[in-house]
Amino acid sequence: MRIRVVDAFTDRPFAGNPAGVLLLDAFPDDDRLQSIALEVNHAETAFAHPLPEGGEADWALRWFTPATEVNMCGHATLATAHVLHSTGAHRGPVRFATRSGVLIATASEDGSITLDFPTAPLTRVEIPEGVAEALGAEPLTAFDTGPNIGDLVIEVADEKTVHALRPDHKALGAHSARGIIATARAENPALDYDFVSRCFFPNVGIDEDPVTGSAHTALAPYWSERLGRTELTGLQASPRSGRVRTELRGERTLLSGRAVTVIEGELLV
Repeated sequence: MRIRVVDAFTDRPFAGNPAGVLLLDAFPDDDRLQSIALEVNHAETAFAHPLPEGGEADWALRWFTPATEVNMCGHATLATAHVLHSTGAHRGPVRFATRSGVLIATASEDGSITLDFPTAPLTRVEIPEGVAEALGAEPLTAFDTGPNIGDLVIEVADEKTVHALRPDHKALGAHSARGIIATARAENPALDYDFVSRCFFPNVGIDEDPVTGSAHTALAPYWSERLGRTELTGLQASPRSGRVRTELRGERTLLSGRAVTVIEGELLV
């Protein structure tokens, strides 16, 4: 089996979010998929295989962290679409059958790829006791993101606060199913991004995710309402960093970015 590592939501290697990608004939058993994801040891490894023609989807797609299977992953979906197009394994829009329904990836002539994902339903909640201490900053608001994402979106005072966060990852795990999305408005819109975020997912084995497409299905509606625009750009301010262009379309959110293949090899076992 060919195995690739693709940096997603970036146009240069060693930035964005790396994902393992394996194109298969069929899915092996879950234990083998989990073992491969642990061996790859990136935030997610994507496994895909082609489906019969004439159905609602072209490829089946699953995502595993080193610790567990997840319901939705944006950067590994972008990485998989990039591999399909760059290798000629698929042409035109790709329809993926996933735990989160059918997700569509469309490649543009400029090399970017746009994902069509369900918009996360945001529900305002009381700020959980202890989350300020665990995060290392005082929250302004907190929103639940629903079952597909399983995160808590927390707005903090400003962009500098987001950059300065040094959370207690173990303590954060008590406050949501997957983790915490910390966000703030951009201090200088002239830098071509509208909001910043960082994502901490200790409950799925990821202390900090470099660039999180799925989180932007919650950040897009949150900041679109605050800023009064449906098209925005988010900067995920992790050490690797990356940008996600978002377009809110009601119950669907479009996520756009680029990807770069950095490693290609053969899985021998």
